[in-house]
Amino acid sequence: MMNPGIAGGGALAGLKVVDLSRVLAGPLCSMILGDHGAQVIKVEPPQGDDTRRWGPPFRDDDDGSRGDASYYLGLNRNKDAIALDLGQPDGREVLLRLLADADVLIENFTTGTMEKWGLGYESELAPRFPRLVHCRVSGFGADGPLGGLPGYDAVLQSMTGLMSVNGDVSTGPLRVGTPIVDIATGLYAAIGVLMALQERQRSGRGQFIDMALYDCGMALLHPQAANFFLSGQRPLLLGNSHPNVVPCDKFCTRNGEIFVVIGNEGQFRRFADVLGMPQIADDARFASNRARVEHRAALTALLAQALAERDGVALSIELLRAGVPVGPVLPIDAALNAPHTASRSMVIEQGAFRALGTPVKLSRTPGGLRCVPPRFAADSEAILRNLGFDDAVIAELRAKGVAPAQMK
Repeated sequence: MMNPGIAGGGALAGLKVVDLSRVLAGPLCSMILGDHGAQVIKVEPPQGDDTRRWGPPFRDDDDGSRGDASYYLGLNRNKDAIALDLGQPDGREVLLRLLADADVLIENFTTGTMEKWGLGYESELAPRFPRLVHCRVSGFGADGPLGGLPGYDAVLQSMTGLMSVNGDVSTGPLRVGTPIVDIATGLYAAIGVLMALQERQRSGRGQFIDMALYDCGMALLHPQAANFFLSGQRPLLLGNSHPNVVPCDKFCTRNGEIFVVIGNEGQFRRFADVLGMPQIADDARFASNRARVEHRAALTALLAQALAERDGVALSIELLRAGVPVGPVLPIDAALNAPHTASRSMVIEQGAFRALGTPVKLSRTPGGLRCVPPRFAADSEAILRNLGFDDAVIAELRAKGVAPAQMK
């Protein structure tokens, strides 16, 4: 069944998004738009989005068979689903009908695929749909020495330098635990789409958005890139420490680990007072952030000793209330079940479905969950009928494998 939008409208109500993308960055971008009221039509190939199989864990279907993987469920709420074989001319004709009144097209095909199908932006889509915003997500973009080559998150983490500043001397470079480049690309893509739509208000014209994981991975290199531009020195592996701020590190306490970040001198003095060590704020070695960076090892050793026997949970709350950024190091289950997580609606539920909530909190037009992630091609019939296809044509599209109801 088609879903017209968030109850009460949503900030993006009335926006139609056709999403041809798979895996993470593109689906995250379209989910953000869908969370805030856009109608998102997820168009999958006959074999489905790769992430439907990226498990375990899997959602059990009503008949007891294996359903979709959790990875897919976390990225595809608030969407209607249809499957189309775009390699067939009839599949491309259905897509063109979908685009006739669409505002946004999102895809992450290999560079040149859309052009091969006669769906290139400059030559075909822009002349036919001049208001369409076409967002392409790729590994390296279309040009440059690596243009058109495939790229996944972990590979881009390694190639953009992110791994080189994550970890410590004992581990060597480490991949960030979450797919941070894919996530950042999805976020940047959503920003780019909204920018293009805002500009369309003035010009009346859509445009092409070239989103590359490589570019977005490079954009995450702060402050290490800024430090390198100024000093010319390659950043070191500092583990949990910060290259520019001290103390910024993890410490063991009597009942767990806490993380301490001190951003200014007022915070350091309050930190010292709560610890019962006001003298360290007056110590010339620690009296300024510059001095603390220079005497990092001495201060870290002193704090490690002072914190080892403290109640870390109670101390974290006391310091936070004193305006000092300190918090316990929590595992995922504890973070998801924390009272503040619930109060911020950062875990949402509908029946057996549980997911992370939207972090974008709008006062008049809040986003939210209107439908759980769709089964493969779950809305095909409704979408095709809405495009004007009758029973006979729909049956023909099914028979030819253009709009399959079952995943290959």
